[in-house]
Amino acid sequence: MTGVLPSPRVTIAALLLAAVGVATGCAEAGTGTPNTTPSSADESSAAPTSTAEPATPAARLAATLSDEDLVGQVLMPYAYGASATEVSTGSAAGNRKLAGVDTPAEMIERYRLGGLILVGFSADDPTGSNQPTTNVDDTAQVRQLTTGLQQAAGRLPAAALPDGGGELPLLIGTDQEFGIVTRITQGVTILPSAMAAGAAGRPELTEAAWRAAGTELAALGVNVDFAPVADVLGVDSTVIGSRSYSADPAVAAAQVGAAVRGLQAAGVAATLKHFPGHGHTAVDSHGDLPVLDQDRDALGAADLPPFVAGIDAGAGLVMSGHLDVTAVDPGVAATFSRKVLTDLLRGELGFDGVAVTDGMNMAPAQVLPPGEAAVAAINAGNDLILMPPNVSAAYDGLLAALRDGSLPRERLQQAVTRVLTLKQRLAGAAAPPMTVLGAAGHYAAARQLAAAAITQVRGSCSGVDGPVTVTASEGRDRTRALLVEALRAGGVEVVDRGGTVVHLVGYGDGTADLSAGAAVTVAMDTPYLLASSRSPSLLATYSSSPASMEALADVLRGAAPAPGRLPVPVEGLPATSCTG
Repeated sequence: MTGVLPSPRVTIAALLLAAVGVATGCAEAGTGTPNTTPSSADESSAAPTSTAEPATPAARLAATLSDEDLVGQVLMPYAYGASATEVSTGSAAGNRKLAGVDTPAEMIERYRLGGLILVGFSADDPTGSNQPTTNVDDTAQVRQLTTGLQQAAGRLPAAALPDGGGELPLLIGTDQEFGIVTRITQGVTILPSAMAAGAAGRPELTEAAWRAAGTELAALGVNVDFAPVADVLGVDSTVIGSRSYSADPAVAAAQVGAAVRGLQAAGVAATLKHFPGHGHTAVDSHGDLPVLDQDRDALGAADLPPFVAGIDAGAGLVMSGHLDVTAVDPGVAATFSRKVLTDLLRGELGFDGVAVTDGMNMAPAQVLPPGEAAVAAINAGNDLILMPPNVSAAYDGLLAALRDGSLPRERLQQAVTRVLTLKQRLAGAAAPPMTVLGAAGHYAAARQLAAAAITQVRGSCSGVDGPVTVTASEGRDRTRALLVEALRAGGVEVVDRGGTVVHLVGYGDGTADLSAGAAVTVAMDTPYLLASSRSPSLLATYSSSPASMEALADVLRGAAPAPGRLPVPVEGLPATSCTG
């Protein structure tokens, strides 16, 4: 059984925001002086001894660490290669360019890393622009990789608490949101998207599904999930899409809290992102700095509730967004804003876990060189630097700033203490066996959530008459095959042409991908495209997962209801509608 993260320390009642102005008396974050002091990751300098005994084992360990170890613990880069110690020539070249080493294990040891993120992307992945490689091939490979990474980290001074307090794991994270951002796709239980869960509106099903998913991540050696997305989807936003649970802050808050509880009950730390909310923006932060232009009242009412709910549920991490939050600190990305991360996140919301940046290889974070950017992010209140574009430069910049005082030692030790505290919470439990991957009970949890999400937006609730032809927009052969298989398994005759036409549309599709002759159009991503469909029957699954296609087949053949409700408003369409 995996370890369970601690229960929450705050309550929603205490935190739901009376939208008041953020205190502005704190000093702005310094940028440090990167790359000015030559250093080697192999050097060692003793940290000064404090006259006061630190209060916790994590704080006591942080107080003993050298400058180099302190700096390394706040870095969580990616690496090239499917193995910790044996990589291809191309992967070795990538690691040398990124960090001056050949393998992921060497990167961990040289830079005393606090964590490492597993990366990868698919053709439909909107986050692909900052995923330069992949080290996720299959489940056996992932487990072997994470084992090798932990072995490398176990040789570091920061691997154990003082006084026999236990071995501390490397933080190994990935973006396993489900839906369009899913790094590990083969051999594991795939949940429906966040928006599907929002349509279902049953947090208990979300919690059960995410506990199943967390158990499988733990079996693979992943102890941090950069999920759930806590962004509330605005009417004009085209960025976050089905990664968001809902346009309703209360619905999103209930779902986010459930996902956090499920993941952390399985011993995997959850991450709320992208603070303080990416859902009301029209610009993708992978390419430019979005402006979040709500006033302070609107920010408190429309964006913050899911973060409050996730904090109340005990989320281990909050990810700062590359967002210009004009109501709090205009013109400054939240990544570099002390007003956002220290005054708002810490002071007002009471979060005391690990604040992690979004990928620092994204365009808005690269307005500063890697060393300066890392220092500015830590000074603002982040505790962990994710995906620096140059590990060596980030490390050297932090070390130089620590030694010249532009990065206060107290701030860095505070950050490291939070990182070590999270590691302590994740330590001690054996990983579940690989036999839990794709377990029947886990798939049942995903299937139940998918079934509760199916929404009949227009048309009859009595199913369709056979025979049925299933069509889909280009590139969706696999999803179409899943639905055909499920329909046939339920006794429906499926033909290549003729009969009742069921047409599938998904992520990235537009009006040109609609079928004029379809009796039924099904939206497998956001439901907005349904407003342009002339089909007499409209359904939404919000997801193309196997569980969602099986649930859709049951509805189409009249064997199950479509109980979901639209989690976002769609012009001209009701939240739910059945006429038969």
